[in-house]
Amino acid sequence: MRRKTTRFGVLTLLLTTGLTVGGMGAAMAQKGQPVADDVIVTAEMEERLSAWLTEFRREALAVGITASTFNRAFQGISLDVKVLELNQKQPEFVRPIWGYLGSALSDKRKADGAEQLRVNGKLFDQLEARYGVEREVLAAIWGLETHYGTYMGSRSVIRSLTTLAFEGRRADFGRTQLIAALKIIQSGDITPKAMNGSWAGAMGHTQFIPTTYLAHAVDFDGDGRRNIWASHADGLGSAANYLKASGWDTGDPAVREVKLPSGFDYALAARSITKTGDEWQALGLRTASGDTLPRRERGLEAYLIVPAGHRGPSFLAYPNFRTILRYNNATSYAMAVSYLARHFAGEPAIQGTWPEDERPLTLSEAKEMQTKLTSIGFNTGGVDGIIGPMSRKAIRGFQGSLGQPQDGFATETLLQKIRAAAR
Repeated sequence: MRRKTTRFGVLTLLLTTGLTVGGMGAAMAQKGQPVADDVIVTAEMEERLSAWLTEFRREALAVGITASTFNRAFQGISLDVKVLELNQKQPEFVRPIWGYLGSALSDKRKADGAEQLRVNGKLFDQLEARYGVEREVLAAIWGLETHYGTYMGSRSVIRSLTTLAFEGRRADFGRTQLIAALKIIQSGDITPKAMNGSWAGAMGHTQFIPTTYLAHAVDFDGDGRRNIWASHADGLGSAANYLKASGWDTGDPAVREVKLPSGFDYALAARSITKTGDEWQALGLRTASGDTLPRRERGLEAYLIVPAGHRGPSFLAYPNFRTILRYNNATSYAMAVSYLARHFAGEPAIQGTWPEDERPLTLSEAKEMQTKLTSIGFNTGGVDGIIGPMSRKAIRGFQGSLGQPQDGFATETLLQKIRAAAR
């Protein structure tokens, strides 16, 4: 039989009550190769998807999803080729934190956020009273996630999650989130057609994934539905509820820019090392303006961040910073939320300067650095292009051998020195 391929094609599955799937290729299912940038949807993939849906339907019904809910959700379902592409990509170039913050803290985002805080003053009063999360923080998350509801994503969540669950590196995530999405539909909060979001299944004004929605979404506007898509009150209330459940402490800061003393041991700059404000102060840390730390912060546990190495600004990250990380586990994101919120509260911007003449490593360069560091005796724990704790420890070791500050910051300049040492 001739093999049928559909280049960037659409696979349509028409589901009836008995899950009869039409339009399937007649070839026997075969295990396909991971879908890369040049996506080809083959007849074999279609055949495998037919079998996958049959199995997944049994799983869904076994956990309480009704046949009616399932069939409504999957009526006319198709693989989203763009999701397949994005799911397989690992970006070669990583944006430096100063570039990310420059966009996240744009003048427009600040101005639009200030207007939303003004227009929705009564709503933010109610949110603060119920959850104890400051309005500036909620507005910052709203602004960063969807620019205050302007860009919430237009892809079908069911289609995106089906694609993720079926093929690629996020299959377990996709399957778990797909079951949760079906539960949301079955609850009556949203219809399958209206359940739109990002390519990875994040939804609504504050971009909840389905499992987070089930655990923390609230009906803040009191209309009987948790509609984070159409109701910004529900979206913000859900975000506030999530932050409160994650440990938000009212009145405490998330982050504080600090100055480090000459000769400071940069090995102390690690998420795993926490000290009280008093202890950091005893090591010579001061605020960006050179003052002692505020009294309220001296008893708080914090860890030190040097996101651009010893040439960039330094920060103490308090428990509320970790709470923001539970929303999105990226230091750059938590920094952006913190400083956008500080802007709304009339607090100073970042005072230090970023080393904009330095270039962060590309993915292939990061892998090269890991390989060469290991070859000269500084074990990175593997070669994956991710500069994690083991790689930073290896970088610090190499920096120490050169008598340089051991900040663990991976740059193109450092890679050149590692190349020279590995010859």
